Amino acid sequence: MSEQRRSRQGTNNKTTAYGKKPGERTPAKQAGTKSAIQRDHRKNRSSSVPSYSDKKASDRYKQEARGPKPSAGREHADELQAGDVIVVTIKRLGINGEGVGYYRRKAVFIDGAITNEVVKAEVKEIQPKFIKAQLLEVEKRSPHRIEPPCPVFGICGGCQIQHISYEGQLQAKTDIVREAFSRYAGRDDVKFKPILGMEHPWNYRNKAQLQLKRKGNEVIAGLYEADSHTIVDISGCPIQHPKVNEAVEKVKSVLEELRIPLHKENGNKDGVRTIVVRHGFQSEELQVTLVTAGSKLPRQDDLVRMLRLMIPEVSGISLNINPKKTSLIFGDRTITLWGAESMQESLSDLQFSLSPRAFFQLNPQQTVKLYESVRAAAGLTGKETVIDAYCGTGTIGLWLAPYAKEVRGIETIPEAVEDAKANAARNGRANASFHVGQAEELLPRWVKEGMKPDVIIADPPRTGLDPRFLETVLRTKPKKFVYVSCNPSTLAKDCKVLLEGGYEIEWAQPVDMFPQTSHVECCTLLVRKD
Repeated sequence: MSEQRRSRQGTNNKTTAYGKKPGERTPAKQAGTKSAIQRDHRKNRSSSVPSYSDKKASDRYKQEARGPKPSAGREHADELQAGDVIVVTIKRLGINGEGVGYYRRKAVFIDGAITNEVVKAEVKEIQPKFIKAQLLEVEKRSPHRIEPPCPVFGICGGCQIQHISYEGQLQAKTDIVREAFSRYAGRDDVKFKPILGMEHPWNYRNKAQLQLKRKGNEVIAGLYEADSHTIVDISGCPIQHPKVNEAVEKVKSVLEELRIPLHKENGNKDGVRTIVVRHGFQSEELQVTLVTAGSKLPRQDDLVRMLRLMIPEVSGISLNINPKKTSLIFGDRTITLWGAESMQESLSDLQFSLSPRAFFQLNPQQTVKLYESVRAAAGLTGKETVIDAYCGTGTIGLWLAPYAKEVRGIETIPEAVEDAKANAARNGRANASFHVGQAEELLPRWVKEGMKPDVIIADPPRTGLDPRFLETVLRTKPKKFVYVSCNPSTLAKDCKVLLEGGYEIEWAQPVDMFPQTSHVECCTLLVRKD
């Protein structure tokens, strides 16, 4: 939800953090017509509790006297107690979008606070190395603070920084990567290219995976609220593509009309668990998948008929069966109920066939920018041998194949390798091959057989590179190592190992793959010094 309301006259910088009593968030004030769900959120939330900023000063004093306690007299951070109120200057944003400041030299993490703001916060948790606190008031406001357009910002957890202007978001994300290199690699001199942002940083997600519940006769689709099993309705989500939002609403209406059972509804062990909708930005196709606990749904034929009628652009309707108690969305088995088993999509001249479970980048527009950054880092002339480690379905390797002599991709998941091989054949990339295994095992074997990689590219999960893989890179000594990372902390820690092993950082290119969230991608070029 909205972080703080703007000062109504624009002359008073001391504002209540969320426009209600401490810690309670209120919807953003919006101009123009809003969806029914936004109006409902505003009406329900704003009428439930009087505005904190509108309370009489005496009432506000009494409330604070009963709740948070001032920290006066506590000379050391270790003397603080839960409930104390502290004033903190925010120095930077943390990796999860929280404001980071210091109280008596001890780090304080405050959700909703922005760099360079002075805030009043209530201490919630005290750990040996840090403090967690809840934002109460913004005493000095950042010029980048804005009203978030989403009525459930701060509740659904999908976005973390909608309360920051897009210019401020881009600066904050660059600073997050810069801070990581300074903190974990001891490097303050890394050359940063300007972050690659979006002209329109909304409506970019091509896929939604939403959990379901029924409220009366209405089907609610959304995300789980943080640390709970409460589903937050995210109808009309502003970072989803409008076609995805429209399709989700139509699927919900069909489930409502046919009274299709939901998972765990009235003790039902079967039923629909999740709606998955994917939209092809280039192909304009729509793929609808219902994740269920059982292999059969009541009125299944009627369901398919109505979905086809309501969503004429749908190319395939599938049922994925996941009977397990797990946080994973998909099960191992997928049944095509109607239409194509896969949808078609493209990135530039690359064509892909995507089954319901197939991975594909969620922001195609920014993916092209990221892959072009990788190509610029690799600096290929057509004579190089390239290793694409952690290759997944092979998208980076296939992107580079026309500019290289040979590309070899390595991936531990057999199904992903099969997809990569199919994608290579589909796109005529005959010089690209993909192999099941671990890079730290395959790479030394290939080198022993006479292969000498000129460029190694790695795009690992958030946990970073396997230490054994780093050792293998240092033994193999490619001229260039291109590191694509979605986690600045592990990126910097891994780069420190490579720096100590004879590499130097040429440049780092941040890419904003997920606007409105705290996530930032970075392509980093390292070259051997000798």
